[in-house]
Amino acid sequence: MNPIVMALPGSEALARALAAELGGEAGALSCHQFPDHETLVRLDADVRGRCLVLAASLDRADDKTLPLLFAADAARDLGAACVVLAAPYLGYMRQDARFHPGEAITSRTYAALLSRSFDGLATVDPHLHRYRSLDEIYTIPSRVVRSAPAIAQWIRDNVPDPVLVGPDSESEQWVAEVAGRCGAPWTVLQKTRRGDRDVEVSLPDATQWRQRTPVLVDDIVSSARTMIEAAAGLRLCGMPPPVCIGVHAVFAAGAYEELLASGVARVVTCDSVPHPSNGIPIVPALAVGVRELLAAAIAPRPLP
Repeated sequence: MNPIVMALPGSEALARALAAELGGEAGALSCHQFPDHETLVRLDADVRGRCLVLAASLDRADDKTLPLLFAADAARDLGAACVVLAAPYLGYMRQDARFHPGEAITSRTYAALLSRSFDGLATVDPHLHRYRSLDEIYTIPSRVVRSAPAIAQWIRDNVPDPVLVGPDSESEQWVAEVAGRCGAPWTVLQKTRRGDRDVEVSLPDATQWRQRTPVLVDDIVSSARTMIEAAAGLRLCGMPPPVCIGVHAVFAAGAYEELLASGVARVVTCDSVPHPSNGIPIVPALAVGVRELLAAAIAPRPLP
């Protein structure tokens, strides 16, 4: 039986595209906030015996998580056969250690919350720094979808003679994969972050690539300081204005406008987080991961 796909408010386009890719049925999810800011969630579809896919990009996760958990719990109470979360951006992944005494390791706490409510999780390029995989903190089956193929295809179609530039050492393996897929050279910058908006970037010798179009690639674009500083450094090396590509457009207030005003050629992001800069579709790849989770969730269990 084809799944029902419902969107948390703000992810309606994601849900429609996902339902089309899965051959599923789009269902409505209503959220009403009372004057005291408590939320009522209503599933406007019969989910009895059906698999439900809840589509929600989990940027600004504090506002979205309780309605999401309420919807998942309501689906189970109403008889859904399985409940799968399609979250192209997975929030609360960056606090993966206790950096100062007394801090909560929120990535683990958030993983525990979602794991108790869903039968599976599909996401796009989560921020895995100190974790080798989501399985270290999530106890449910997960599928991690790579954005590299879609980004590489976009670069091939839109950027002549590119050289890919990663913002820091953490991006090396990922940027190398994108570069390999589009047959372009690549390099990685050295980044020193002193605060949320205080980033210093050092650049290698770029003289050999001055005739190429630099393409700055990062997974999460939030304050945009890394890209802004990198773009300024590339200009000092005599390179053309860079094309900036981000997987997740988690822009802080004013950051997108500041990045555009910094002299970059273009800003393009994957559509994992709805934003005017979206131009690289990842839903077809996300649907593959969701389909695998659904198949596993409804597969007959062997007899003991």
